Amino acid sequence: MAVVLITGCSSGFGLEAALAFAARGDVTVATMRNLAKADALRERAEAAGVEVDIAQLDVNDEASVASAVAGVVERHGTIDVLVNNAGVGSRGSVETMSMDSAQHLMDTNFWGPIRCIRAVLPAMRSQRSGVIVNVSSLASRIPGTAYASMYAASKSAINAVSEALATEVEPFGIRVVSIEPGFFETAITDNNLDREREPEGPYAEDEAWVNKFFEAGVGGGASPTIVAESIVSAATDPSTRLHTTVGDDADMYLGLLAQVDGFEGWIDATMPILEATVGPRPAPADG
Repeated sequence: MAVVLITGCSSGFGLEAALAFAARGDVTVATMRNLAKADALRERAEAAGVEVDIAQLDVNDEASVASAVAGVVERHGTIDVLVNNAGVGSRGSVETMSMDSAQHLMDTNFWGPIRCIRAVLPAMRSQRSGVIVNVSSLASRIPGTAYASMYAASKSAINAVSEALATEVEPFGIRVVSIEPGFFETAITDNNLDREREPEGPYAEDEAWVNKFFEAGVGGGASPTIVAESIVSAATDPSTRLHTTVGDDADMYLGLLAQVDGFEGWIDATMPILEATVGPRPAPADG
């Protein structure tokens, strides 16, 4: 029985992972920034007959992270598994995307996991064991996609940290895994930082076109329980590779990437996929 701390459990991968660990009998501490959003998890846990310890943790607030981690150690004695799942999405062009949104996205998706990792490592090093699972994205493994640059950058950055961290902590018996899902049916579109913003300016039509592709992918994605199962497997199976992609589409895109010649070849190969999904790419605006 392990003590598992998971961030971002109000919906999606975090909620499903919390239920999956609890079903195994693990001590599961499911955290979220806003506890007013905990009802769905409470109801699902009660229906499943499992126990989940729900706690407040805001990955953007170092004091909140430190307090939550200290609380888990005080209540349960240690932390065996950290699942860095909390994250946000945002889309927009490099030129026109709000700097506030870009900075908040990086603070949540990159610095958030770093804060949590730094907080749990003393306990893990002391016991000479532990697993850190960082929920990244397929976006970190393929060439940058228009209007998703900052999201992909945040996930690529946490991948780089995962690789360095894995080497640093291996002598202490600690493993690191980066889970990299493709499209799954989650609330990421609803939780997008710019969900109320309509594309405007010189990139408006092109951005709206790409947005339709992403929305179609998420809306038609598989159940997030598949990713939850991969997270549990990563935490329990020492043979799990550091980079673990999840989803048929993820495998398809990585297979395609292996066959093309550089970024130009990638664009030539993937543009027909976009156009088959959402129609021809709009002509560029004047100016």
